[in-house]
Amino acid sequence: MARSSGTKRAILDAALELAATRGITGTTMDDVAERAGVAKGSLYYNFSSKDQLFEALLEEGVGSLADALREARGTLVGWAAIEALVTALLDRIAANAALAKLMASEIFRTDRAWQKTLFALRHEALLVFAEAIEQADAAAPASAGVAGPGAAGGASTIMASSVFGAVLMSGLEWLVFEPERSRDEVAAAILASLSGALAPRHR
Repeated sequence: MARSSGTKRAILDAALELAATRGITGTTMDDVAERAGVAKGSLYYNFSSKDQLFEALLEEGVGSLADALREARGTLVGWAAIEALVTALLDRIAANAALAKLMASEIFRTDRAWQKTLFALRHEALLVFAEAIEQADAAAPASAGVAGPGAAGGASTIMASSVFGAVLMSGLEWLVFEPERSRDEVAAAILASLSGALAPRHR
């Protein structure tokens, strides 16, 4: 998904920076214009309302995330694809913590004008995870721990949501509370929990 440029880019960047610290409700169009260094007329020329501005911001951010996940997965299948997706998502969170914070605060809001847009884009991102989970599930031998083939039981979308949410929140925890850890350490910890490494071993 192509990024905007010029004045529109400055406005979107300013809106994201402000919303990440103040929240969308606490961010006004006047604040955005001032932070972006543009006249209010220019702001309203590009975005007729605050709702339109933040819908565009989230559409760009979540849409580009879905594109990045598809690219990271490439031709990988099963567990290798899940590893690549977890790593790619952590990289995106580290590269744009402000967007990650905004997504975490907005993803479950149902009272926003852009809720349908965000839901559709979130679904695109989750679908990449869901497909990898289905493949990993189908390939898992029956003796491979607590779950064997078919364990997803058609619930791959719910599982994808839990994985996506876990990586998003773990990534933010990492950046805020344990920034000294490497991305590989964080990815390994998340993947260990997803692989069932913490579950009691069957004897």
